[in-house]
Amino acid sequence: MEPVSTEQVAVFRRFNRYFTRRIGALDDHYLGQDRPLGEARLLFEIGDGVSLRELRNRLGLDAGYLSRMVKALEAQDLVRVSVHPDDNRLRRVRLTPAGRTELTEQNRRADALTAGLLEGLAPGRRAELTGAMATVQRLLRLAAITVGPVDGAAPDARACLAAYAAELDARFPEGFDPSDLVRPHEVSGTAGAFFVAYEENRPVGCGALRRLEPRAGEIRHVWVHPDARRLGLARRLLDALEGEASARGFDVVRLDTHATLTEARAMYRACGYTGIPAYGDHVYAHHWFEKRLTRPGR
Repeated sequence: MEPVSTEQVAVFRRFNRYFTRRIGALDDHYLGQDRPLGEARLLFEIGDGVSLRELRNRLGLDAGYLSRMVKALEAQDLVRVSVHPDDNRLRRVRLTPAGRTELTEQNRRADALTAGLLEGLAPGRRAELTGAMATVQRLLRLAAITVGPVDGAAPDARACLAAYAAELDARFPEGFDPSDLVRPHEVSGTAGAFFVAYEENRPVGCGALRRLEPRAGEIRHVWVHPDARRLGLARRLLDALEGEASARGFDVVRLDTHATLTEARAMYRACGYTGIPAYGDHVYAHHWFEKRLTRPGR
């Protein structure tokens, strides 16, 4: 992969500095209220109530820092902390009536600030700006997702495959038999590899590679959670699997797909795969593809 240029880093950081200043993120009295952005954001995330563990995972905060912010809000009678009703090992935080009133006012002020910024633009420019922001959010989500190998028997690997099988069972007219899924030993060690995509520590996609022939690999079960689709994650998974195949000395990778999965066929063609005759007897295969690989050092 081509390295990030210093100019790209500079542009990113310049935008970040401008945007945080423009929305008042550095102000100790964010939106004119008596608290900084961190505490204001925490009120928003707490919403109808949430465990402190989930807050830490969602916001990526240090446990001590989160605890201090929660205590500050609790001292202002904006939140209450109690034992989680479903698990006494967890603590749950929720808004008090005063906290709900504060959040309502916070949202009103945030809406007014945003409207004030957009009013300076003609309608077409507003649409351009909000469309660009949607693109930025999509690409930042994709950039923040990590894709890496896990053991084929790992709980996250099997959970992804179970979700994948359930979706195919609902989409295929004939249903889907989970016994068709790859076995852990087929995608582990020298036999193959299994990749999982994580967003904020949550598995949101997977893909498998297994040895088909001495110089050929087969890609199986490329799947993305519905919440993480339309980001380009399937292509990232495919790139990771192809890179692994190249590193293992494969000259070509092959795959098959079901007639129902039209979006998968479109993606494979867009990624350089070409149609080939059937290379195996697979009950759910209606279309077969392959892609020649360039191995490192060639």
